[in-house]
Amino acid sequence: MKLLFPHRTFQKSLHAPRGVLLLTRVLAGLLLPVLCLMPAPCAGESAEPIVRAAFDYWRGEASVSRVTMTIHRPTWQRTVSLDAWTQGESESLFVIKSPAKDRGNGTLKKGRTMWIYNPKVNKIIKLPPSMMSQSWQGSDFSNNDLAKTDSLIYDYTHSLTGQTIQNGHTVYSVQSDPKPDAPVIWGRITLEIRDDHILLKETFFDEELEPVKEMTASDIQSVDGKLFPMTWKMAKTDTQDEYTVMVYEALTFTRELPANTFTRANLIKVGK
Repeated sequence: MKLLFPHRTFQKSLHAPRGVLLLTRVLAGLLLPVLCLMPAPCAGESAEPIVRAAFDYWRGEASVSRVTMTIHRPTWQRTVSLDAWTQGESESLFVIKSPAKDRGNGTLKKGRTMWIYNPKVNKIIKLPPSMMSQSWQGSDFSNNDLAKTDSLIYDYTHSLTGQTIQNGHTVYSVQSDPKPDAPVIWGRITLEIRDDHILLKETFFDEELEPVKEMTASDIQSVDGKLFPMTWKMAKTDTQDEYTVMVYEALTFTRELPANTFTRANLIKVGK
């Protein structure tokens, strides 16, 4: 950080009259709060505006996409293709299109309620809150992860822990700790968010504050006039050979989707 005073002037101030020294200290005390009001946040202050802006940017007002998800394990690999719709903070719909044996399996989220549909039994099941953090279709992404749930916004407090410069952008490091009695499983989440609201990394910690899994974003492209990472990788932190990669094959951002998009009837319809 550049000093507020040139080195030589500061040295001379050591021998300045007592009144001048007192004035200098008063001015310094007044300047420090002003610095924290400037655009670059100060370490330790609330990072909620940064996190909320990134969350809103990530979801957009509404979106429609085709995604390829590859689940990799040491002895096998599985790829599924799915269609996805999102709107606002808490509406999401995901339906598998291939492989054929899984076609039609879908997930609908409205607010903090989630349903899954299995076409083989033609039944919709409401998931209990405890299942929201469970794996989606055996991947490393949970139901919450895939739905870009607003739990991160409302169930955690966010503080800025640092910032760096990467590829010409300021990248903010954020520590998110669960609020008392919040219905979450993670003991902590850390985030790396670029100054243009792009989430670059999200690390999940257990209650002992040991890292469990980490999501990274890459292949940033321009989509409908906004930059967006087209590849997302969720990997376990204790092994290099267990991960899930999600690639956007097609993505469109829009202002609003039809009113019947996020309904249980549509969950069945789009899966057929």
